Amino acid sequence: MSSTILHNPEEIEAPAALEVDAGQTVSTRSRGGEAGSDEKNQFLVALGERVRTLRSRRGMARKALAQSAEVSERHLANLEYGVGNASILVLLQVAQALHCSLAELLGDVTTSSAEWLLLRDLLGNKDEATLRRVRLAVVDALGSGGRQDARSARIALIGLRGAGKSTLGHMLADSLGFPFVELSREIEKFAGCNISEIQSLYGVNAYRRYERRAVEEAIQIYPEAIIATPGGVVADPATFNLLLAHCTTIWLEASPEDHMKRVIAQGDLRPMAASKEAMEDLKGILAGRTPFYAKADARLNTSAQSLEDSFLLLRSMVQSMIAAQNAK
Repeated sequence: MSSTILHNPEEIEAPAALEVDAGQTVSTRSRGGEAGSDEKNQFLVALGERVRTLRSRRGMARKALAQSAEVSERHLANLEYGVGNASILVLLQVAQALHCSLAELLGDVTTSSAEWLLLRDLLGNKDEATLRRVRLAVVDALGSGGRQDARSARIALIGLRGAGKSTLGHMLADSLGFPFVELSREIEKFAGCNISEIQSLYGVNAYRRYERRAVEEAIQIYPEAIIATPGGVVADPATFNLLLAHCTTIWLEASPEDHMKRVIAQGDLRPMAASKEAMEDLKGILAGRTPFYAKADARLNTSAQSLEDSFLLLRSMVQSMIAAQNAK
C-alpha cells in the first residue's frame, strides 16, 4: 500500500509496468545488461511467432489481418518478426482481429496447448459454483487434496489483518487443546529476519517462497492445529490451493472500519497519517481479495458481535465441523 496501512509484504504486491510504442524497433536489455543492437528481445520474438501461428491457424494473410486490426502492414510485419514493440492497445486490436484472447497472444500458460484451450473454452462462461465443483473435482482427480478427516482438524484462519486471526486463534487453540501456529512467525524463523526486512532485503517473491514453505511445513507437522495465516496468503494461487486442499479454512471477516481500528490498536499508527487514503486502500484490498477469501469452508463476521461471542461462535463452528466429519 502507498503510505498508509498494512505495509507487510503479505498485504502488498510489487507493481508491474509496461511501456511500449506502436511499431517501434526496440533496443533490448538482457538480465545481464545491455544487449547488442542486432540481438532481438526473446519475448518479442516469441510474441511474433504466436501472431504468425494464430494468423496461419485462421488462414489469414498478413494484409487481411492488418486491415482487420486497423494497423499498418509494416507495423504488423515488425511485430511478427520480433522487432516491433507494439503498444498494449495495438496488441488488443490484433487479438480481437484474430478472435483470440490477449492472454493467448501473450503466451499465457493456459493457452499453451490444445487441451488448455479446450478447457478454457469449456469453463469460460461458467458461474462460480460450477467452477468450484470443477476445481474440487480436479483436486480429487489429481490426488492433490488431503484426506478429509485429517483436513477437518487442521483449521486455517484466513482474512485481512485485523480480522482477529491471532487473538481468536490463540483462544480457540487453548480451548481445544490444539497447537497454535502463526505463519508470519514461522516465515520469520525461516528467513532469519522480520517480515518488513524480508520485503526490503529480498523482495515479495522471496517472501512468497518462505510463505509457501511455512504452509507446507505446518501441513506436514500438525495433523490438528489452529493456523493463523497472513492476509496475503491468497495472493499466490499455488499456496492458497495447498491450504484449501489440506486445511479446513474459515474466513474471519470484518468491516473496513474495524480492520482499521484493530490495526491501530495493535500499535500501528501509520494509518493516522493519511486516514482517507488508508481507508480507500483498505477497501480496495478487501474488494480484491474477497473472491478468494470466499472460497473458505466457512466464514465468521467478527464485527457482528463482541470478541467473547465471536470466540464462542467460532468454537461451536469448529467443533461441529470436526464432529460431523468424525461421524462419517
